Formats: sequence, structure tokens, C-alpha cells
Amino acid sequence: MTSAKLPFVKMHGLGNDYVYIDGFSVAVPSDPPALARRISDRHRGVGGDGLILVEPSDVAAARMRMFNADGSESEMCGNGVRCVSHLVVSRGYAPAGPVRIETGRGVLDLVVDPTGRRSSRVRVDMGEPILSPARIPVDLPGERVVESPCSALSRAEAWWEAAGFDPRMTGVSMGNPHVVFWCRDVAAVPLGEFGPRIETDRLFPARVNVHVVEVLDRERVRMRTWERGSGITQACGTGASAVCVAGVLCGRTGERIRAELPGGELELEWAGQGPVFMTGPAEEVFEGVWYED
Repeated sequence: MTSAKLPFVKMHGLGNDYVYIDGFSVAVPSDPPALARRISDRHRGVGGDGLILVEPSDVAAARMRMFNADGSESEMCGNGVRCVSHLVVSRGYAPAGPVRIETGRGVLDLVVDPTGRRSSRVRVDMGEPILSPARIPVDLPGERVVESPCSALSRAEAWWEAAGFDPRMTGVSMGNPHVVFWCRDVAAVPLGEFGPRIETDRLFPARVNVHVVEVLDRERVRMRTWERGSGITQACGTGASAVCVAGVLCGRTGERIRAELPGGELELEWAGQGPVFMTGPAEEVFEGVWYED
């Protein structure tokens, strides 16, 4: 029996790292969920927050498909789409500057500015946030979920006071579902316990990405993320976009912010209507070959 060789590129946006398969040059795997689980393993695989396929598209420069580390397919990844646009430009599939990428959220417009042979700075039009509970989805009535009570948090917990935790939630979809909680100190939140409990609560029929956010001033926040299907990650681009929207809706931040994530900073803009804009880096780490028996 011979092993199939599958070339890949390891890339990250602020430490939110994925294994990328260039579908322009190789055949994409027949079972991406199974491959995502194996290749994302940080001890027995390449290691990463998931697997992203970069494929030809009839409507854009490329199509992105994203699979979390647990094999579940997600609609969108902000850090991932920046890296996809970098790959498309660096491999010569599209020129630098404006680039369009097809995602589960739809076709997004990006601007790619190469900063080196293996890095770019990318501005992304993330599209308009989705605020209807039915479309996020959150199992609540009404037109929006803005600082609303969270039934998953029925009573105060021991760490709330130390974290200055506000148990009210704000729901936003950026093509994938997010819930935002505010606190005084993100480091004091036991995210490894809190995150998965909220992610899988019945309030969220499609599960949810969970963010805890500390407002430093009107133009700067610090945040930590539990990503649906991947766990605690270094950064989440759609999550930072959702936090920008939540900050404006809740009156806690201005329309332009810098989000401090464990992996670095992202710039976000939302004018209270229309699309969210996100700007941040995309970096290649290494190339390799994965052997499939």
C-alpha cells in the first residue's frame, strides 16, 4: 500500500492557525472533516485550530471552506480569510490589491497589501452583522439580543466578582454565531470551563463562539475567545468584528476600535449600520507534506 502525499501550507492570523490546502495545485481531500480532526491534532498531526481548503471559484478569486479542529464545518473565519487572500496573491492566482473571496458567508471584498514574501496586511469587508435572534441563531424572541439575560447563567458564580463579570449577553452573527459578555478583567474568567458550557447551551441551536471582553477605553478593548469546535484560540477575526458591533450597540465603545487578542491586535470599524471592516496580518509559517495511508 502506498501513501498519498498532500502538500499543505501552515499559516496564521495573530496566532489563529490553520492548515491550508491549495486546491489550485492539488486535488482537495475527499473527507475534509476526518482530515481536519487528524491534521489539527497538536501532538499527532501538524497542529492547528482547523483545516482550510482554498479552491477555484466561478464568482471570486478563490473559494474558502473552513473546518474546525473537531471536524465541524464553519461558515466563516476572519483570520482565515485574510490568510486565504494572502495565499491567492502570493501564489500568483490574483494580483495584490482588491481581491474577492467566496465564503460560506458569501463573497467578501478584501484589499491585500504584501509586507514580505510570506506575509501581508489585509483589510476585509466582513459584511453587515446579522442581529435577528432567529438568524444568529439564539433561541429568544424579539428583534435583537443586546445585554439580555442569559438563561445559561441562572445564578452568580464564585469568579464573577473577581472578573467584574456582567452576565448579560449580546448576540451577533458575522455569518457565524457569536455571543459577547463584558467584564472588568478577562484574565479572571475561567474560559476553559465557561466557554464550552455556553457554546453548547440549548439557547444556541447551532452552538456559538463565546467572547469575554474588557473595555480599556472607547477605542480599545481586550478580549478572549472560546471558538465553537476549536476551544480557546489566540484570535478570532469574526469574533473581534462581533465585539466591535456589540460595543456600538451597547454604547460601550466607539465606532473604531483596536481589539487586543492573545495573539495580537486587530483594527475594527462599524458605523452602526452597513458592513464591518477588519484589518490585520496574515503570515505563512511553513510548507509541508501530509501522508495519507
